[in-house]
Amino acid sequence: MQIISKNLYIVSTPIGNLEDITLRALDVLRKSDIILCEDTRQSVKLLNHYKIKKRLISYHKFNEKKQLISIIKYLNEGKILSLISDAGTPLLSDPGRLLVNECIKNNIKVIPIPGVSSVTAAMSVSGFKDQFLFYGFLPKTINELEKVLSRLSENHFAQVFFVPSKKINFYIKHFKKYYSGRKILIAKEITKLYEEFLRGDIDTIKMMKNLPRGEMTIVISDKNIITKVIDKEKIVNKAKKYLEKYSLKDTVNLILATEKINKKKVYDLCLKIKNEKNN
Repeated sequence: MQIISKNLYIVSTPIGNLEDITLRALDVLRKSDIILCEDTRQSVKLLNHYKIKKRLISYHKFNEKKQLISIIKYLNEGKILSLISDAGTPLLSDPGRLLVNECIKNNIKVIPIPGVSSVTAAMSVSGFKDQFLFYGFLPKTINELEKVLSRLSENHFAQVFFVPSKKINFYIKHFKKYYSGRKILIAKEITKLYEEFLRGDIDTIKMMKNLPRGEMTIVISDKNIITKVIDKEKIVNKAKKYLEKYSLKDTVNLILATEKINKKKVYDLCLKIKNEKNN
């Protein structure tokens, strides 16, 4: 097995099935002096399963600032510390960023122990293009949610979100509004007994009944970009007409106000016409 140094280890743990843990992760946890847990009651189930008895310290979003000083002190004393979340890879929509940055400032090594993530698990079975954006948990209020989705829906890549199961229908309603024309994968209970992947078109997918507990991972497909054929003659005629009265910049903006086409192509065409006119 590997040599464990006196550093902070970011250890990925199973997202449901306790068998989904790496040998390296188990080795690190067994050799740690202290294990930082998001919820000690949840983490002890995994640790007991593998007969790992270590000192556990609760470390979550409500106490992470308070715990920083003592944790850095333990690390400076030469203790080996591991950070785990309730499930999956720590710091992905989980606490830990403050601690990692504090370790960096104090020249303490932070070492990732890779493993399971619901993000990559869901993407791997989505069938969507593998260029994707991960957002994490979406806002809970309508105003904030609409601001975020309005901005994100302009992006053409596939997108991955976490949502509480009990609010899935709230989010589906807004996905329909902002992601019309795309496909969706709803992953629930990943790696667990009742694992299920629901697929469909966002426009026609139905609201869900009998909602499970916990969280769901949502994947929205990449945006199908339809390339519009430019009516070059029409643009040239407009450009010639507008350039008689307006600047190059204003001419481009006037054309774009009625023609939904690439701005650079319009600019290059207008510039060419203007230069030919001045020669």
